[in-house]
Amino acid sequence: CTEYAKISRYSWGRDYHKVMHKKLKALTRWLQEQGEDIQARYYADTGPVQDKVWAQQAGIGWIAKNGNLITREYGSWVFLGEVLTNLSLTADVAHTEHCGTCTRCLDACPTGAITKPFVVDSNRCIAYHTIENRAEQLPHSIKTHLAGWVAGCDICQDVCPWNQRFAQETDVTEFQPYPQNVTPTLTELAEISDEEWDQRFRASALRRIKPEMWRRNAKANIDNKSGK
Repeated sequence: CTEYAKISRYSWGRDYHKVMHKKLKALTRWLQEQGEDIQARYYADTGPVQDKVWAQQAGIGWIAKNGNLITREYGSWVFLGEVLTNLSLTADVAHTEHCGTCTRCLDACPTGAITKPFVVDSNRCIAYHTIENRAEQLPHSIKTHLAGWVAGCDICQDVCPWNQRFAQETDVTEFQPYPQNVTPTLTELAEISDEEWDQRFRASALRRIKPEMWRRNAKANIDNKSGK
């Protein structure tokens, strides 16, 4: 039977950096047009800004035990962007936390990466290793728990009650999934050429994962299934 690879939802469609920057740039320009002395600068996962902390302070949501930001409206399936400005604005009320005694994300993580509430050990995180680890081989402790994941990992978000209840399909056209990002096979990714990678992942956040990393991640899954 065909073995499909798993790719994290955030990267199914167009690169979120590009989509967010376009919207934030328009907002920034509008702000700057309000007066000569108004300064504004925007970020979307592109600068040294603690976006989740500021999002909670701005009343958008709260930082969950898995380290993600949860909103009442969409769960944690959101992208964050911010505009820094010297414009005087009325402050919002910080959001309260609503994880309660729930530990589903901690219990579900196959590698125990969420070592305690609000603490994620990247060295144990499947998402970190499949996206950021440039080594030739993945650590054995990660490789044996991939279960199909080749680009990121959504387990701690999939099990979250807030996501199961409030997740909504995006109404942003650019975030609609590219078919090849939803159901790729492990075999095709294990054999992807540098040229195919370049064509396939243009305008995609998945370009951060280099061709040799795709091959490594896919082969690690195939090895698991064959008992190697």
